[in-house]
Amino acid sequence: MTLGEALRGTAADLERRGVDSPRLDAELLVAHALGVSRLDLYTHQDRRLTEDELDRVGVLAERRVRREPLAYVLGEWGFRRLTLRTDPRALVPRPETEIVVERALAVVARVDAPRVVDVGTGSGAIALAIADERPDARVTATDVSPAALELARENATALGIDVELVQTSLLDGLSGPFDLVVSNPPYVEAGELAGLEPEVREWEPREALVAAGQTEELVRTAPPVLTEGGWLVLETHAQGGGRVADLLREAGYAEVTIRPDLAGRERVVEGRWQATRLSGR
Repeated sequence: MTLGEALRGTAADLERRGVDSPRLDAELLVAHALGVSRLDLYTHQDRRLTEDELDRVGVLAERRVRREPLAYVLGEWGFRRLTLRTDPRALVPRPETEIVVERALAVVARVDAPRVVDVGTGSGAIALAIADERPDARVTATDVSPAALELARENATALGIDVELVQTSLLDGLSGPFDLVVSNPPYVEAGELAGLEPEVREWEPREALVAAGQTEELVRTAPPVLTEGGWLVLETHAQGGGRVADLLREAGYAEVTIRPDLAGRERVVEGRWQATRLSGR
């Protein structure tokens, strides 16, 4: 079988199983299996593959046919300037969450050596991206899952980025003070899970997906660890920005703003903690 035939056959198999982007996924899978670039797939289409090469392509393709997330099959995924290790210990880093990092960097842009805590860090995506793009920042990352925290540690080590990793539930045991608390907490409602793509509902860790009051708890517990004028930045459900914004306002945060993602969906809610404002009511 030639490289071109393997590519076309893989794409056809993925399409039959309902994969959203079968051609792109096939290109990434075949290129990864063979250790070549996507350009090589088209400049060497007539090259005959060895049995070993066909086996490697087949193993990866079969995993994706079962609707295992592409990022897990490849074992790595791009996030802003970083390439992160990815596996079922944590959620796949998503483009939407890059907006969270963008807003996190913006709110501490004028703070020298900001202290930041990323709550529920998973693979470490948010914490590591902030530390990478603000080398003067002192970044702490928490997660209740030992497995997720170990993945974050592996990513930090591989990238040579220094962050403090703490196993705890949300902000428990942290004293701060922090200039920024940032989080992508679970926000999928339990009733929505069955309607999600199989890549999500069957493969990604449920405890990192399904809301169990984490957003509300962060709104309540962030103020004691925030500096005066410190920020809380939260990723939200695409239809939940207004509710989360109301929670922040009711708790005494100022400058509460909902930020859209690139598709125009409510994605990030941010607010500034002003204790004097609350005490002056």
